[in-house]
Amino acid sequence: MKKVCGYVERKTMLYVTGVEYGDYTMNHVLGCAHGCIYPCYAFLLKKRFGLVATYEEWVKPYLVKNTLDILQKEIPKLKNKIKSVQLCFTTDPFMFGYDEISEMSLAAIDMLNSYNIKCTVLTKGILPESLSEYSNDNEFGITLVSLDNDFCSYIEPGAAPCSDRLNALKILHGKGCKTWVSMEPYPTPNLVNQDICCLLESVAFVDKIIFGRTNYNKSVTAYKDVKDYYDAQSRIVIEFCESKGIKYHIKNGTMRQGNSNV
Repeated sequence: MKKVCGYVERKTMLYVTGVEYGDYTMNHVLGCAHGCIYPCYAFLLKKRFGLVATYEEWVKPYLVKNTLDILQKEIPKLKNKIKSVQLCFTTDPFMFGYDEISEMSLAAIDMLNSYNIKCTVLTKGILPESLSEYSNDNEFGITLVSLDNDFCSYIEPGAAPCSDRLNALKILHGKGCKTWVSMEPYPTPNLVNQDICCLLESVAFVDKIIFGRTNYNKSVTAYKDVKDYYDAQSRIVIEFCESKGIKYHIKNGTMRQGNSNV
């Protein structure tokens, strides 16, 4: 088990995401040990606003120790406005190897569920099997952009192996949980040469797929016919989901004519 580097306190926790498919969110950790180099939008955002100075600082997570106290105060005030709470948008609720972070995430989900608030979870870590004992309304997801272990180890150096996070998702699906996959940021062939159909077949059991392009990466923007490429990949995702009865959402800016059935 890895230890967090320290603790911080905050005054607020729940806020409206402003993200196209989100509602409310909470981020109870500062930093992320997964150290993704897509590059990571969350890192760029925190660096821009002076919350972290370097990548080396970013990958040393700090847990918000008063998370549950804040939630206890905020939930009663906001519960009639909240449709769902996403864990998380600027960090990872089940950060690989950090049991203390996972325990806090489980406690937060339990508290939110006790007020009949649905939680939507996204991780590059391992989803605990115990999540199957929580509300049936919850949705549990993983990020999966490739099945190439070498590429994933390079681009997501601190995250759980793709096969492990996928297996954990399958276990929850088998226990009747709602499951989903974020295929974002999906790479161009000059980053990794792969068949998106193989990736889609590996997650054919899920209830929802979100697909999005890679941004803020010069190798991607320089790729020849990048817009045509993402249009073509988006159409494959849409056709696959429609043939399997899977809900889907193509992120804004990925396809020149966006599509969603969520």
